[in-house]
Amino acid sequence: MTTFAEPAAAPATPATPADLLARLRAAVAAHPARPAVHAADGSLDFAALDRRTAALAAALRAGGVRRGDKVGVHLARTLDLPVALLAVWRAGAAYVPLDPAYPAERISFMAADARLAAVVSADAAPPVPAGVPVLRPDAAAPAEETGADAFVPDPLDSAYVIYTSGSTGRPKGVEVPHGAVADLAAGLEQAGAYRPEPSVVAWNASVSFDASVQQWIRICRGDTLVVVDDARRADPARLAALLAEHAVTDLDLTPSHWQLLREQLTGAAVPRLFMGGEPVPERTWRELADGGIDAFNLYGPTECTVDAVTTRITGPGPHLGEPLPGVRVHLLDERLRPVTGAGAVGELYLAGPGLAHGYAGQPGLTAGRFVADPFTTAPGARMYRTGDQARRSAEGLLEYVGRVDRQVKLRGFRIELGEVEHALAALDGVTAAAVTVHEPAPGDTRLAAYVTGPAVVPAELLAELRRTLPAHLVPAGVTVLDAMPLTPNGKVDHRALPVPAAEAAPETAGGGVAEQVAEVWRTVLGVPEVLPEDDFLSLGGHSLAALRVVHLLRRKLNVELQLRHLLDAADLAAFTEAVRRAAEAGPAAARPALTARRPAVR
Repeated sequence: MTTFAEPAAAPATPATPADLLARLRAAVAAHPARPAVHAADGSLDFAALDRRTAALAAALRAGGVRRGDKVGVHLARTLDLPVALLAVWRAGAAYVPLDPAYPAERISFMAADARLAAVVSADAAPPVPAGVPVLRPDAAAPAEETGADAFVPDPLDSAYVIYTSGSTGRPKGVEVPHGAVADLAAGLEQAGAYRPEPSVVAWNASVSFDASVQQWIRICRGDTLVVVDDARRADPARLAALLAEHAVTDLDLTPSHWQLLREQLTGAAVPRLFMGGEPVPERTWRELADGGIDAFNLYGPTECTVDAVTTRITGPGPHLGEPLPGVRVHLLDERLRPVTGAGAVGELYLAGPGLAHGYAGQPGLTAGRFVADPFTTAPGARMYRTGDQARRSAEGLLEYVGRVDRQVKLRGFRIELGEVEHALAALDGVTAAAVTVHEPAPGDTRLAAYVTGPAVVPAELLAELRRTLPAHLVPAGVTVLDAMPLTPNGKVDHRALPVPAAEAAPETAGGGVAEQVAEVWRTVLGVPEVLPEDDFLSLGGHSLAALRVVHLLRRKLNVELQLRHLLDAADLAAFTEAVRRAAEAGPAAARPALTARRPAVR
């Protein structure tokens, strides 16, 4: 009988893997002329990367940053971003990503909550509290101070703080130590996910998303990093061209993103895929496994340093795999007793060197999620309660089942529905709010909000939410109810909330192309009606929804349509005209199915 207490097959990981700054110095010494970073604004070899990070680290120290401090990084996806992250580490501090795409109010909250000692930003006045020093990414200290770079991190020194959605309405900062990040790299190497030889790695995830850590730290082991800017990340054709241009060997992405990119990679050399952020659907698993595409499924919460369990995408169907070396996985009931037997469902607990310190400045919340580990005699050992439910199949495979709480994964982002509900309930005129996940079409998952209030206007509520919340937390639509459905004990009955209305839409003027474009907008956005003056984003559109619109219209009308046609259009009328011009230019070139041939794998 297989249990989760101690995975027998996992090889031991070194007690103290080499810290990543030491590995970076070794890479610089061994291959100074090897390309280190490619980005939209240029490239750096390892020698140039070393010089730039040393200069900025010295400037940070000269500005008062000390060991253990936290430094905000408020930068776009350019060469400056990896330089700043490494410089913060070399200065002895932990970095706190402040995504410029986030609303100013949220950035200001995170900066204040983290008690930043400084901020690296290309903006003269980023939205951080008054008095926090702001350094440009090209800042440098006096020449005599630049060489003072003796910091060697202790495994317990903090490496970064990444803010995640909070169920109380307050984002929480997960504080991760250097030792855990070094263990992540070493564990993925020992598990065979990272090749021994130098690779070319696409940095695809937002720096505010913990999956970014697994991607950008690859530079410390001598790999070449390709920074995917926002414009190319959102356009499958341009992203595929970028992968080919730099001969990318490794690409991390969500299953949702793969569905939009797969067609562009037909017939091309498909990089090794690292899939995470959300469960891999059965159809995607089968496509990758049967098509011979080299791919890994990665599972792990932010609190356990990105990835804790992995497997190659092969075999009978979706499963999580086995723990990385050094990670201990337990499947427990509500009384912390091991759950055994095929098909028995329990909650996943993770233990080992990859655990975060906890939630910065929130000891109570930390104590509730990081609990004593009763399965080891090591003093002070903890395990993290993931909130994920899992089971063992009859074949012994670890399978994801669902959540024990109201946390969801949407397009790779971890979302606490309670945070969105708190934000909605705080708006003028709203007397009650509830948020659920709605799937109007297979693979098209979105947030659906419900409110009560005598005179609330859904469009105005959404506009207010966009001012305070990141885009991935803003619902696709708001339904106004007379009253919330309640359970017998008086709580909101989320299961009884109605499906968002999908009324029959009126005919769109113009017919032909105009009606088909409008129909696709209605389908993708899940709205009953669209008008010529409607703006895609204002109707709840996002980057993946935009990609789906373009994909559907290309197939429906057989036109060479690009994402920029939608993003550059001011409204539905302008986009419809762009589609007409594309149709007049001639049909799209036929593309073979992805499974028609075995893609070349690097």
